[in-house]
Amino acid sequence: MEILILAVVIALVAVGAISGLVVSSRKKKQLPPPQAPSSTPTITAPPAEPHVGEEAETPREEPRRTIEEVDLPTAEEALEAPAAVEDPLVAAPPAPEIEVPEPTAGRLVRLRARLARSQNSLGKGLLTLLSREHLDEDTWEEIEDTLLTADVGVTPTQELVERLRERVRVLGTRTPEELRALLREELLTLVGTDLDRTVHTESDLDTPGIVMVVGVNGTGKTTTTGKLARVLVADGKSVVLGAADTFRAAAADQLQTWGERVGARTVRGPEAGDPASVAYDAVKEGIAEGADVVLIDTAGRLHTKTGLMDELGKVKRVVEKHGPLDEILLVLDATTGQNGLVQARVFAEVVDITGIVLTKLDGTAKGGIVVAVQRELGVPVKLIGLGEGPDDLAPFEPEAFVDALIGD
Repeated sequence: MEILILAVVIALVAVGAISGLVVSSRKKKQLPPPQAPSSTPTITAPPAEPHVGEEAETPREEPRRTIEEVDLPTAEEALEAPAAVEDPLVAAPPAPEIEVPEPTAGRLVRLRARLARSQNSLGKGLLTLLSREHLDEDTWEEIEDTLLTADVGVTPTQELVERLRERVRVLGTRTPEELRALLREELLTLVGTDLDRTVHTESDLDTPGIVMVVGVNGTGKTTTTGKLARVLVADGKSVVLGAADTFRAAAADQLQTWGERVGARTVRGPEAGDPASVAYDAVKEGIAEGADVVLIDTAGRLHTKTGLMDELGKVKRVVEKHGPLDEILLVLDATTGQNGLVQARVFAEVVDITGIVLTKLDGTAKGGIVVAVQRELGVPVKLIGLGEGPDDLAPFEPEAFVDALIGD
């Protein structure tokens, strides 16, 4: 009987053991994978909220970490690293290198050879005609034609020919040196040596000088504004640019590029925005920064004269809320000749032009446009453009200009 009882107990124990193993196996299969033991437990991320005991043990565990384990970022560090470390390196472009513009003093003299190459046909043609042994009526008509072809204009041409005829008759003998001196003197009189050709950039008030640049699109207006900024920076002035030509695609980008080259900030607005608003903000920023000069590039559309007058008139009125305009420069393309005079008349009706900038003067033999446009508007040529280079805008100097016309 005792043996039977013992056998039953052993059987029950065996069944219990087998049941325990089955249950244990099922539990192990149901455990979630993240809680399974890892073969490399030291490189897993620590729990987000460790217990106090675990925090106390952390310092003792760190010295035992390998170099590879130390360099590996945690899950949280991997998520934060791009925003904290990589983004500033990607987002911050290298600062543009600031250029040092060429000094303006004597710039036209340095560019004289370039001017002479395109203008010598006028001076040399006149000298050749004046050197003839007999100056008959046909010769004087040729002299007139040479001057008219160079866009000097009808009235200035007639005045110059009359003076030349009188002086040649009094002079009698005509050596090449005498003729050159005579022609130089008369051309200087025609161009004008007593005109104020200073670009006024200083205000009588405690505000920056304000210069507005106007002209038809395509004459090099925006480029001239950028080059003028270089001229002013070369003379030691700080400049703020106003990109008020909001109707021409990429005009603001073009002006901003010019400004960045010399460290001048550009104030701009949305494309097709209000030009007057941009001009106003530019002057406001110039005052806040204590800038010496604010240059405002304006739109040059000539679809209707009425629209142009309204637009430029509004820009002028809004800017003058800060202070009076010190200079209004009209940019003309010298290669357009008499067409440029038509443009000049339109703009002169819109705003009070105070000075003229002649661009592309190196690409034409019609240097007489200097005389014609001055006579037409009654204002002086103050700057001339003699190429595509950034420092090819020069203050107009009558003596250097005439010397380039007649050559050495």
